[in-house]
Amino acid sequence: MSDELISEVYAACYRRLVVQLYAVTGDLNEAQEAVQEAFTRAVGAPRRFAGLDNPEAWLRRVALNVARSRHRRRRLLDTLLRRIGPPPAVADRSPEHLALLAALRDLPAGQRHALALHYLVDLPVDEVAATLGVSAGTVKSRLSRGRQALAALLADTDTADTCSTGRIDVRS
Repeated sequence: MSDELISEVYAACYRRLVVQLYAVTGDLNEAQEAVQEAFTRAVGAPRRFAGLDNPEAWLRRVALNVARSRHRRRRLLDTLLRRIGPPPAVADRSPEHLALLAALRDLPAGQRHALALHYLVDLPVDEVAATLGVSAGTVKSRLSRGRQALAALLADTDTADTCSTGRIDVRS
């Protein structure tokens, strides 16, 4: 019953709420995200939502609060970023570095996060485990599997580069 109610309210009110939030925020994407977050909260508390006298008013209030909170956080972040200055330039734009970053993006998230935190941020395994909320054994497993997958991806890249340049290494 509550899922049906949420679906009905969504169909009836979503566009109207987005237009209202757009008028407040001046940013269509921000308005859409705030309204979507309000509906997400409704889905998370279906009984409470079903008991509301005016679900649209509740959604509007939640969406406005979401938009305000996001605006405050963004303003704080902008202030902090101005204090610390521009971000550092990416120092290494070599083909090898770019290939490594592309290969990292192809790995499963768990392996990518473990590799990045351990090798790029130089965190010890225990700290990577605490950061990711997993055991040290899981981190070690992800590091091992990630290194193997990364080596295979980079070997494929080397093969593709070698073939495209006409240089084929016959030693392998």
